[in-house]
Amino acid sequence: MIYFEPMTKHVSKFLVAVVVVLIALVLVLVSPFYGSASAQGFWEKVVPENQAQVELSYAPLVREVSPAVVNVYTKKTVQRRTTSMQEFLYGRRFGAPNGQSVQNSLGSGVIVGEDGVIVTYILVIDGADEVSVVLADRREYPAELILADERTDLAVLRIDTEGAPLPKLGYASTIGVEVGDLVLAVGNPFGVGQTVTTGIISATARTDVGVSDYAFFLQTDAAVNPGNSGGALVNTRGELVGINTAIFSRSGGSNGIGFAIPSEMVKRVVDAAVNEGTIVRPWLGLKGQSVSFDIAKAQGLERPVGVIITEVYDDGPADRSDLRRGDLILSIDDREVFDERGLKFLAATKSPGEDVTLNVLRGGTEQTVTARLAPPPGMSEAEVTLLEGRHPFTGAEVAELSPRLAEELGRDPFDSGVLVTRVMRRAYARRIVRSGDIIQSIDGQPIQTLDDLDAALDRDSGRWEIEIDRNGRSISGFVTL
Repeated sequence: MIYFEPMTKHVSKFLVAVVVVLIALVLVLVSPFYGSASAQGFWEKVVPENQAQVELSYAPLVREVSPAVVNVYTKKTVQRRTTSMQEFLYGRRFGAPNGQSVQNSLGSGVIVGEDGVIVTYILVIDGADEVSVVLADRREYPAELILADERTDLAVLRIDTEGAPLPKLGYASTIGVEVGDLVLAVGNPFGVGQTVTTGIISATARTDVGVSDYAFFLQTDAAVNPGNSGGALVNTRGELVGINTAIFSRSGGSNGIGFAIPSEMVKRVVDAAVNEGTIVRPWLGLKGQSVSFDIAKAQGLERPVGVIITEVYDDGPADRSDLRRGDLILSIDDREVFDERGLKFLAATKSPGEDVTLNVLRGGTEQTVTARLAPPPGMSEAEVTLLEGRHPFTGAEVAELSPRLAEELGRDPFDSGVLVTRVMRRAYARRIVRSGDIIQSIDGQPIQTLDDLDAALDRDSGRWEIEIDRNGRSISGFVTL
């Protein structure tokens, strides 16, 4: 049999003290949850006094922003390969030529100007013959295309409301956007009508999406579906954070991975469209590569960050700021960069003539460099020449490459030479070159200008040694006429 010895008085007092301390600790831990209830009794719950304490609703925010989000309708006449017997017999009666049909598409847009300026995703209006805009209050207007910028995938429209002011969205400062910020996506998915979804910013500065040349996307888990393209991504202050553009999906539906063009680029494109009618992108005049883990370690960095300069364009902004090959650009205007596309995007949000501040690591020492941005040199619409005569390039149209022309064509601005822009049908040149080829040399002589090309082709030897660049691959050989 087991016996329990009675506790002594000292032990009893000690246990009582321990229990009192434990109860006090419990009270301290739970008091934040019931602090406001002290006047009503410790265990009594607080009764909500108004509707705002009962529920959290985005309704006031949606009422504020939704009138500035519109539907964009387009009509496009397409040539069909086959025509049914019914269409062959009755197509003219319905006003459509045989073999043709009218395709309708639907997207979204955002009013950013009270005078009727609207921004949307470029694929919404791609190839459209007619564009119309339907406002949230069901008013409908024909739309004029002001600017379609394929490099950023944005298009700017204008409607004439005959002086009637329109609701608009202001631009958010996306510099301070952080992962986890609440956002709402407003658009017209699948044509079902204006729809609002909510989520958070899932990632910033996505440059590896491959959707546009100036890739620097905000990623969100707010549901974005077909038809949402061109719609608004807004923050809880009712400001435009970005224009919804694309989704990552294998099925075509939303998987919680959507992308939006940041408002800073949207504002730059809209301002250029309204004020100049065209957009001139500034550049730094350099090429660079991302920093790998090994490079970061060799540079004394704790993590891979920045862009290493691999080439500097003579007398460009980088050259005039004394930037050199091997310099490591860590940030631009206090914003970290991780690849050349991000650096290119941040520079393109500025206007030519503006200064940017670069944090540069050179020889293990950080320093600050100020660079004044400028447009790439050359003309965006170069003179096109049709080559004629007895030589391998007869029937080819060519233009002299400049950094600005290369930039507008989506090519490397450091490319140089004579670009083949088009080759006539049945021309002899079709056997030698294609559109997009760069003529690099003839008979060992470098071809940099149209004068160089004329001089090389004036010599009618009947045999030419030709070197061309095709998609970054050098092709050479002899041509005999």
